[in-house]
Amino acid sequence: MPAPASLPLPDPPLSNGVVTLRAWASSDAEGLMGAGSDPMVRRFRPSQPATEDQVRAWHAAVEPARLERDQLELAVTNAGDGRLLGGVTLWGVRLKHRSAMMNYSVAAEARGAGVATGAVRLLARWCFAGLHLARIQLFIVPDNDASRRVAERCGFVHEGTLGSHMEYAGQRHDSLVYGLLTGELR
Repeated sequence: MPAPASLPLPDPPLSNGVVTLRAWASSDAEGLMGAGSDPMVRRFRPSQPATEDQVRAWHAAVEPARLERDQLELAVTNAGDGRLLGGVTLWGVRLKHRSAMMNYSVAAEARGAGVATGAVRLLARWCFAGLHLARIQLFIVPDNDASRRVAERCGFVHEGTLGSHMEYAGQRHDSLVYGLLTGELR
C-alpha cells in the first residue's frame, strides 16, 4: 500500500458522542491562548502557544506539518456544543515504520471528565485502522500522574524510562515511555 502524499484529516471528524476531534480553526485562537496560559499545560507542554503571535505562528505551521506527513494536530471539542476542550497531536509519524507518537492536553475546566481518555482512544483507533500504524508511543514526564492514568486506561504499557530525555522550560527531564500496539487499545 503506497504512503499517502500527506496525513489525511479524519473525515468525518472523529467522535464518540462525548468528544469530537476536528481540524483546528482560526476561531479556536482564544482557547489556544487560554490553554497556553494554564500553568498545568505550561508545565507539561510548554510549546503550547500563549499569545496571539504564537497562535498565528502555530496555526501557520500546522498545515505544512500535516502535508509533510510528520504531524497531525486536532482540536478536542465537546460533541454536543462544539466547545473547545483541548488538543491531541500525532507527531513523529513514520508511515514506513508504521509508528507515531501522541500527546494531548485538556483545558482546566474539562479535566477529570474523561476528555483525554476519549480523545486518545478515538485517535488511536483511527491511526490503527486508517493509517495502518502498528505502534503509538507516548513520552510522559514522571510526575504527570494524570497523563499516566490516561495512558494506562487506554491500554498503553509502560516500557521504560529515558533519563534526561527532553529539555523544556530550561531544564532536562526524564521521560516515561509508554507504547500501544495494534490490538491493545482499551
